[in-house]
Amino acid sequence: MKIAFLFAGQGAQYVGMGKELADSSAFKEVFEYLPSNLQKICFEGPAEDLNNTLNAQPCLVAVSLGIAKVLKSHGIDCEYAAGLSLGEYTALAYSDALSVKDVLELVRKRSEIMSNAVPKNTGMAAIFSCEAKVIEDVIKDIKNVEIANYNSPKQIVITGSMEGIDEAILKLKDLGYKSKKLNVSGAFHSSYLNNASEELFTVLKEVDFKEPNKKIVFNTVGKTSDEDVKILLKNQIKSSVKFMQSVEFMIKNGVDTFIEIGPGKVLSGLVKQINPDVNIYSVENLESIGKVVELLNE
Repeated sequence: MKIAFLFAGQGAQYVGMGKELADSSAFKEVFEYLPSNLQKICFEGPAEDLNNTLNAQPCLVAVSLGIAKVLKSHGIDCEYAAGLSLGEYTALAYSDALSVKDVLELVRKRSEIMSNAVPKNTGMAAIFSCEAKVIEDVIKDIKNVEIANYNSPKQIVITGSMEGIDEAILKLKDLGYKSKKLNVSGAFHSSYLNNASEELFTVLKEVDFKEPNKKIVFNTVGKTSDEDVKILLKNQIKSSVKFMQSVEFMIKNGVDTFIEIGPGKVLSGLVKQINPDVNIYSVENLESIGKVVELLNE
């Protein structure tokens, strides 16, 4: 059995996530680094405060990393690690490339940079059951629209100006494809964030990255990479997230078991669409941790 851990991205957060693990020493080791005001928002809300990018990103990383440490304390570990956008930082922290303190500080700064970067009247939309090639052909003639996420064969996310997104949605509807605008504050993973990526790079250059002890599969390339991690993370916020390609790469390299770590089951659903034949689990609370530990330790 070859295991990969997948870490959730922003949008997966909910009030109370991780709360029932609060007494676990493995969870505490991570969570104590989160400022007390954020711990309170994470466990008690209100949801409006938790959903604010500035709070959501550090809370989500702390909870997901804490859950992974609890799983590890029960003898479940991975060979490969990957994350969806923000989750990539959790994967790096889990593989000891970043300290807990550094990763939480880094994602706080990243969230500030991203919040300030996106202009008004920009956004994102998910397109369903449509091949990437069709979407690429449709948007190539539309100004300020790009592909943000290659999530699965059944889900591609576009990003850009709302005007451009509306035009793309209309053209795709005429071709028979459904879409849904996403509840986000702007056009993430687009060239609108070119300046922000340079600002983030200035921050990244000050951070001490170690060699990861897991094989990290990076969003921007959809595979492992020897390139400087700081450049990969700099490019990540302005480039397409190749989640589907990342999962396919891991399967090609022998991964047969994926464990989604953190709130929600979004990534598990995407993996099922990419390859229904692999083992897929998601862990976010005591019950799901117990089930996975029992199944994998048999």
